[in-house]
Amino acid sequence: MKFRRPVLSTLLIVLATLINYAAKAQGGLQWAKDGYHYYSIQNGEIVELDIRAADQKNVIVTQQALTPAGKAAIRVRRFSFSDDRRKVLINTNTKRVWRQDTRGDYWVYDISSKKLTQIGKSRPQSSLMFAKISPDGTKAAYVSEHNVYVEDLNNGAIKALTSDGTKRLINGTFDWAYEEEFDCRDGFRWSPDSRSIAYWQIDATKIRNYLMLNTTDSTYSYTVPVEYPVAGTDPSSCKIKVVSVADGKTVDVNVPGDAIQHYIPRMEWAGNSNELIIQQLNRAQNESKIFLCPVNGSASKAIYTETDKAWVDAKAAPEGWDWVEKGKKFIWLSEKDGWRHAYSIDRQGKEKLLTPGKYDVISLNLIDEANGFIYFMASPDNATQKYLYRIKLSGGAPQRVSPANQPGTHRYDIAPNGLVAIHSFNNSFTAPVRETIGLPAHKPLDGKPTAINVNAAAAVNKPEFFKVTTADGITMDGWMKKPTNFDATKKYPIVFYVYGEPASQTAADTYGAGMNFEYAGNMADDGYIYVSMDNRGAPVAKGREWRKAIYRSIGTLNVRDQAMAAKELFKKHSFIDTSRVAVWGWSGGGSSTLNLMFQYPDVYKTGIAVAAVGNQLTYDNIYQERYMGVPINDEARSYFVKGSPVTHAKNLRGNLLYIHGTGDDNVHYNNAEQLINELVKYNKQFQLMSYPNRTHGISEGLGTSQHLSTLYTKFLKEHCPPGGR
Repeated sequence: MKFRRPVLSTLLIVLATLINYAAKAQGGLQWAKDGYHYYSIQNGEIVELDIRAADQKNVIVTQQALTPAGKAAIRVRRFSFSDDRRKVLINTNTKRVWRQDTRGDYWVYDISSKKLTQIGKSRPQSSLMFAKISPDGTKAAYVSEHNVYVEDLNNGAIKALTSDGTKRLINGTFDWAYEEEFDCRDGFRWSPDSRSIAYWQIDATKIRNYLMLNTTDSTYSYTVPVEYPVAGTDPSSCKIKVVSVADGKTVDVNVPGDAIQHYIPRMEWAGNSNELIIQQLNRAQNESKIFLCPVNGSASKAIYTETDKAWVDAKAAPEGWDWVEKGKKFIWLSEKDGWRHAYSIDRQGKEKLLTPGKYDVISLNLIDEANGFIYFMASPDNATQKYLYRIKLSGGAPQRVSPANQPGTHRYDIAPNGLVAIHSFNNSFTAPVRETIGLPAHKPLDGKPTAINVNAAAAVNKPEFFKVTTADGITMDGWMKKPTNFDATKKYPIVFYVYGEPASQTAADTYGAGMNFEYAGNMADDGYIYVSMDNRGAPVAKGREWRKAIYRSIGTLNVRDQAMAAKELFKKHSFIDTSRVAVWGWSGGGSSTLNLMFQYPDVYKTGIAVAAVGNQLTYDNIYQERYMGVPINDEARSYFVKGSPVTHAKNLRGNLLYIHGTGDDNVHYNNAEQLINELVKYNKQFQLMSYPNRTHGISEGLGTSQHLSTLYTKFLKEHCPPGGR
């Protein structure tokens, strides 16, 4: 349950600054091997650029080369290179699979012969997924309709490596739940010697369908099935298999345990062509094991085990494994000592803590083995911000690389040579800006002064960041955007924006803080105070105890933190009109909004909940069981019931607007109907807006976004009137 539309809007603003000079592709920003050149899409062509000289450009694939005989030019959606850089694999004509456009057509352009060839021509149009050229450059593999294929790039011969794939027996990609909750999409890997392919096989044949109802696209309605394992039901069976490209012989990798009662969110070749390395999570996701698995089917070896009273996260990056010392060790993030730290682990399981201290490693950016450093993001002193640090590969004290005079949120695409990077920066009053820098000095490559000017004094009515300590002794970070021409002698209405669950942070120091992307107009100009705060459980850099305090307490602990913090703000600020208090959120934030309205009706008078989970027992098992436990008995189920809005709906006293798309494949529309039934049962009046066939983002269809924004704003103004009094 990771979708939050306003934050996505902010991210789009940030990413927009990068699109013009660096295309996102399969595997991320595409650097050349020298670390100074990189590849991009410009004017429909694939070009090579030099980070040290912005005016230097080498066109690798021209518009003419991308134009098949008698056809229009191919529009490049993604591209990648063969290892020898002699061939370019081009993805086009893409179609969406759930969240992302991972189906499409693929073409291969041979740079030497200047020949453009479509692969998978015998397969249905736009059915190919995750095509990859083999390491030796002679073949391409791809998934089509849940089977894995390999194609000879010299003669075009196609061979099906699997033939048992169906809509529910899935080879080389994943079912809905794995994709949504583990970010698993690309489900196969070439061996380093190009002789084998390792792939996931997901058996969803025993997973029940949720039947969405399409009532608008034809005269007669019809159902749209989605295989969807709700909390308390078994997951799909998950196996790892290895198939020989030469003869199609397939071997089941010997992973211990029940294939149904476990998850395998991560798998890669273990630095050679003889064994794989995998992460296995048990059903409850509170035990993680790393196995080295021989590909001949012999016994696998567990080299590392980690347990937690709450949950253990899957490895962050879906693809790749951070090997060092020529494959003798790898770098791993763990919260085992109470903070998220980097460890080195060898093939026998011997580990070494590399980043000791009371701070979190937010993410790894680069392991620069040649120069002996690890670059990573952290923010030891302010959980609303992000900075680049580095340590020696042997471990030690962190060294901050991001400039001290740039407080806010930093992002880096560091070249593989560790010497240059594309740096982007923003904060709550500085729009996203980027520059190219040298490392570790963090100086612009063009020798000019930095393009980043952080001028807090010049910012007009910027959000104010604050800390608030609740009656329970919990200190939370938040931001507050005050009305334009604020007058402290007046009282203003306050609107809280919430998420509240472990999937996302709201009180970050980013451009977009204080902005409400659903409001038609300017909230500050209209006279609203706008606030967001991060409760316990939010994925911020405050240590394991903060993040995992929410275990088995979604809908209770997070909601109490928010309500108690709101009460403290009321005590501290006399300019808040406690008779005009509104709250809103989307997805998990919609659930939090409902629970705040129902459990704390004395605090919140108006609520707008979008795409909310009304009953936690209807949401998918991977997400809900990770944070709430497996509901195997009445006691375990009671945590789900206690935290569900439907349990508390009878307590509604304020004004509620509930919004949901009937085609939501993530938070199904039955959540809305269960909630409606409870509100009707207790004669609780509310306003409902159902958007036919819209998904979780409620953006499809002409006029939808504008309609939602207008509805949202009208309801808020009517029930929580703006302006100082």
